[in-house]
Amino acid sequence: MAKLIRSYVCAACGARSPGPLGRCPRCAAWGTVELERETAAAPGPSRERALRQLVLDDVDALALERVSSGMPEVDRVLGGGWVAGSALLLAGEPGVGKSTLLLQLADAAALAGRTTLYVAGEESPGQVKLRAGRLGVAGRLAVTRETDAATLAAHLRAAAPDLAIVDSIQTLTSEDGAAPGSPSQVRDATALLTLAAKEAGTTLVLIGHVTKQGSIAGPKVIEHVVDATFALESAAGLRVLRSLKNRFGPTGEVGVFEMATTGLVAVANPSAAFLAERPLGVPGSVVAAVLEGQRALLVEVQALASKSPYASPRRVVQGLDARRVDVVLAVLERRLGLPLEGLDVFVNVAGGLRVTDPGADLPLAAAVVSAVTNRAVPDGYALVGEIGLAGELRQVAQLERRAREAERAEHPHLVAPPQRGASVGPGHIAVTTVRAALDALWGQA
Repeated sequence: MAKLIRSYVCAACGARSPGPLGRCPRCAAWGTVELERETAAAPGPSRERALRQLVLDDVDALALERVSSGMPEVDRVLGGGWVAGSALLLAGEPGVGKSTLLLQLADAAALAGRTTLYVAGEESPGQVKLRAGRLGVAGRLAVTRETDAATLAAHLRAAAPDLAIVDSIQTLTSEDGAAPGSPSQVRDATALLTLAAKEAGTTLVLIGHVTKQGSIAGPKVIEHVVDATFALESAAGLRVLRSLKNRFGPTGEVGVFEMATTGLVAVANPSAAFLAERPLGVPGSVVAAVLEGQRALLVEVQALASKSPYASPRRVVQGLDARRVDVVLAVLERRLGLPLEGLDVFVNVAGGLRVTDPGADLPLAAAVVSAVTNRAVPDGYALVGEIGLAGELRQVAQLERRAREAERAEHPHLVAPPQRGASVGPGHIAVTTVRAALDALWGQA
């Protein structure tokens, strides 16, 4: 007879514990360790079989057949379109537009003659129809409220739809009896549907919730099981679709959309949108030519320095890596003698965009120097460059692409480190140190 075993699992990170805990030892979250029941298999005779091995040269290469999603901006992030038999996870804050975007993509697939299944776990079919009416979506979609993962997996194997969308994975249930959204339910449901989609050749898209810290809810294993993970974020009133993991395309690629009455609409010129409200002639504001995936964007990096009323000055960072900001501030203070002791420093990427490009180091440094010295950066200048601990500037990727984007956005002067073996353009101001970059902006100190 099978023995019932009790274990406790953190709902935030999936860490297991033999007993109840008030605080998770892995992610330090309070009140997230929940009781999970598991049925252990009864002991039986061991089954041994020979291991099947293949020589890699004898394995047939996988032919990727991509199908357009119907939205070029989404195709950019996907790496060219949907891949049959792939499983994707889309996460984002409530109300950011996940369901709207996927309903548009489902409609595009249906209009292209591809069979589509929309699993509405959070809404009734009537609510889905109301949204479809607002978006102008045709009524050719197959909609179901089924939330049993095993039933859905059996249907995928039998019907093999071209596209299946689950909204959301936290609403599905499996056989262990735990509540929907618990780590075991999310893990088991994801595994069941992913295996069924790969066997049927169905493109499976799962919508995932996020925690209040901004990470994807549920055990981390679901991000490893799926083939691609995407995040839909809000920035400067726009929506940014970002690729966090992609086995069939580039990681870090972004697509920029605007929320309209007909749904999400691609933004033709994201740089102009991000710089639309930038004040001119204000100290602490610098234009950065960053690279997100394969896309060059111009964004505004802001800095503000003020006398601190505390014994330890504060460093407040939004949109950039706080550790990189600490490194840049240390270089400015040690190598350039910038007086930062006793000053609170606030750093922000305007519009709420999250920038991961190390080339944002130089714009950050210029913004801080501008804020401390109260000198505005001349108009028409964009900056990019990674800063080393000695105050040197290191090369950045795709400098030519950044220069073209800067010129298109009416910032013809690009202050950046030199590019070996490539001609960037007449507007490139090549500098090798942070001090040289500051001299290019304001002349010799």
